[in-house]
Amino acid sequence: MWKYVVKRILLICLTAFIVLSITYMLLQCLPVNEPQSLSNKIAFWDQQVSLGYCWKVPVEKYNLIETGQIIPTTDFYDDVGNRYAYVYYSIIERYGMWIFNIFTKWDWGVSTQIEPTISAMQIIMERLPVSMELNLISVAISTPLGILLGIVAALKKGKFTDDFISTVIMIFISVPSFVVISFLLIWFSYGLGWLPSQWPTNSEALADPTRAALAYIIPVCALSFGSIAGFARYTRAELCEVMSSEFLLLARTKGLTKGQSVVRHALRNSMVPIVPMIISQFISILSGSMILEELYNIPGIGNMFVEGINRRDFSVVMVDMAVYTLIGLFATLIVDLSYGVVDPRIRMGEAK
Repeated sequence: MWKYVVKRILLICLTAFIVLSITYMLLQCLPVNEPQSLSNKIAFWDQQVSLGYCWKVPVEKYNLIETGQIIPTTDFYDDVGNRYAYVYYSIIERYGMWIFNIFTKWDWGVSTQIEPTISAMQIIMERLPVSMELNLISVAISTPLGILLGIVAALKKGKFTDDFISTVIMIFISVPSFVVISFLLIWFSYGLGWLPSQWPTNSEALADPTRAALAYIIPVCALSFGSIAGFARYTRAELCEVMSSEFLLLARTKGLTKGQSVVRHALRNSMVPIVPMIISQFISILSGSMILEELYNIPGIGNMFVEGINRRDFSVVMVDMAVYTLIGLFATLIVDLSYGVVDPRIRMGEAK
């Protein structure tokens, strides 16, 4: 078991290394988007020099720029006429320094546009709790409701209740979360005025805690509806299959009531593929919340990822990408291990 876990963790590290390396090199092929203000621009390029990504052209070599022997990445004058010129090293050299800085100083670079000269890791870590909180609340609500609806639909199979629940399930599975949140905003925020139309800032939340609490309703509902439908569909399918199996029929012939056979045997067996699905659903919600956070102006890592791409803030994008990649890869490991916990017959990594 432990040997299997260690192997998977090493594979996760290798996969994350490859994914992030390819992403870094592709981003470095794009033009650099330096800060707009002069002070931030100088601070940013000096930071790039200290990280080893570029070198500052000495004053005595400015003639080489004018003759074309040196092609600077950026060339500008400050307010008093001092000239600044910086030249990026090759992508391979920058990549080597990027890896070196991460492993030796845990330095992922600084932001250029979102919060100029601020550590990209610090920016993402400040926003990660917001995204995690919303997604955990969504999973905590959608899991019991979805499983309950699936059980009701399975027990009422072929009746009106089953048809109604199945129809609602198909509707919410088909509709993307950003369409749901747009509908909720139009109806409950702009139409009725019951709920906030965007996520409150820290000062607004402190001034009006009730409004801050109400701000959770729209994003949590938008994230939960699809998950509830997914859990309900899988629970109904698995429970219907188990209830038609021979071992459950044998349990009924031995004197168990329908309720006893469902609770003691059917539900336990149907939960084997559903419990790992909870972890998978959390990852899908976390990935799908990017557009939702952008629409509702939620200061999470999903919103930050979209903003980082739009504004070409590569350091922030890389840290955000690393968080999503590692969460997704470790989630697959937890899902695989959960099969062995739910079903004792499964032993991960053991020889047959």
